[in-house]
Amino acid sequence: MAYQAGWQRSQPRPVPASLEAQAYLQDYADLLEALPFPSVVFDHCWDVVLCNDAFETLFAGIGPHPTAMPSHNFLRFVLFHPDASTVLGEHESSWCLPMLANFADAVKRHDQDRALQSIRRDIAQDPIMDAAYRHGLPHWIRAVGPDGVESDGAVRPLVHPDPRWGRTDCRIVIDTPKSLQDMGYTRMTLVLREARHAAAGPGRAHKTRNGAAELRAV
Repeated sequence: MAYQAGWQRSQPRPVPASLEAQAYLQDYADLLEALPFPSVVFDHCWDVVLCNDAFETLFAGIGPHPTAMPSHNFLRFVLFHPDASTVLGEHESSWCLPMLANFADAVKRHDQDRALQSIRRDIAQDPIMDAAYRHGLPHWIRAVGPDGVESDGAVRPLVHPDPRWGRTDCRIVIDTPKSLQDMGYTRMTLVLREARHAAAGPGRAHKTRNGAAELRAV
């Protein structure tokens, strides 16, 4: 079951103490599995609690990594996995910078959280990423404004292993019901944009897509 597999992936995060909460997550896993688009539930540290088969299919070609697998911790995957750019198009501008901005906000709200501090230490060990986090990120946030940092509604490029999708875009939809919010979780769905991809065909203007992604998503 998706709930069991996803929950094992999220260890050592504790399962909810309430049997009712566990039952809710089991049913919510079934709901995710019915979705055709990649969907994932994670906590405030981006540790993955649940993900559906479509999410795992999107990252099926990703090689092993001790700490940065997409079904373990999505932030670590975006920032640290060497294969991330093979799936996440325009990796640095469309994915890394927005995620770093989200991470900086999370650190402000949970400054004593050990999992977040561990990620911060790993960022500090990469001189380029640390410089981007401490010096480049504040300038970038001022340049793009609040809409550029917001994940919900952003359109970002993807490279899907299924040729039916291929090189396309996704719209990020953050749609978290109250029961998940009360557990401290967030649900993110990547709505693949097959219709636009097919309509544009091989002659689609790359600059237009990049411009939209940079203005709306990064």
